Amino acid sequence: MSPRVLSGIQPTGRFHWGNYFGAIRQYIALQDHDQAFYFIADFHALTTVRDPKTLRGFTQDAAIDLLALGLDPAKAALFRQSDVPEIPELTWLLMTVTQMHLLDKCHAYKDKKEKGIAADAGLFTYPVLMAADILAYDSDIVPVGQDQVQHIEVTRDLAQRFNHFYGETFVLPNAKVLDTTAKVPGTDGEKMSKSYGNIIELFMPPKKLRKKIMSIKTDSTPMEDPKDPETCAVFTLYKLFSSEEQQATLAERYRAGGMGYGEAKQTLYEAAMEYFGEARERRADLEQRPDDVEQILQDGAARARAKAGKVLARAKSACGLSARPS
Repeated sequence: MSPRVLSGIQPTGRFHWGNYFGAIRQYIALQDHDQAFYFIADFHALTTVRDPKTLRGFTQDAAIDLLALGLDPAKAALFRQSDVPEIPELTWLLMTVTQMHLLDKCHAYKDKKEKGIAADAGLFTYPVLMAADILAYDSDIVPVGQDQVQHIEVTRDLAQRFNHFYGETFVLPNAKVLDTTAKVPGTDGEKMSKSYGNIIELFMPPKKLRKKIMSIKTDSTPMEDPKDPETCAVFTLYKLFSSEEQQATLAERYRAGGMGYGEAKQTLYEAAMEYFGEARERRADLEQRPDDVEQILQDGAARARAKAGKVLARAKSACGLSARPS
């Protein structure tokens, strides 16, 4: 049997180019080879999104975006985290074996505390909820960025501690570190991130997309002078959407001189529109079929609950909560 893959993504804003090339594209590629559970982490989002209408909107947009980008519900279960009530129950079982010092070391909590930002209990215990998300489906592989590897290590620690007390109950997951070598710069040249305010959203209307691309920061080299493509954020982004032959052609235009950055940005705009063209069409169609999207989420939740229910029953039986072993 193929290994089971589990991944979640928070609905804290519209997806951008960095999300796609850094993670989403690789999540979707895994659905062709493995059993996959992909969830929209709306429980996790509650630590930062406090407006209910906004959270519902972001969650719906996340579902539509993922489907438009190629997630196939026939291959992978797509569901809302909050539609699986077994998760918070399993979180509590794990909390009872979680040592405080382990959570105190986790970087998300430490970073906020060091910046003087109020960190509530939800953020402090975030890794335990994440562990429940992973362990509930007997996940073998969890694709994550390098910055999330620590949370997989915490998950393994909690699973091993629970297994030590109550016997072999949980499957120990392994992190699959995503290939993030492709740099995705934002409009200011820094790493694309919502926190920097420099993102380019995946499905912006064409006119807004073009305006955003035209705002990408470049140097003041005159149009007639040669330019170095390797130091230009526009060219770096163009490489994400183009073939090696196309890249070589544009690089030659940079080095020859006589080309302004506006022309390079227009080339990037056209490449991005073509690259996401089919996904844009699928998204427009899905937006008109909210009931179908909801059915996909409900079907995914049913599949997720069927598996999570078995794992939860196993864990409850192990620690003496059920009347008899399942």
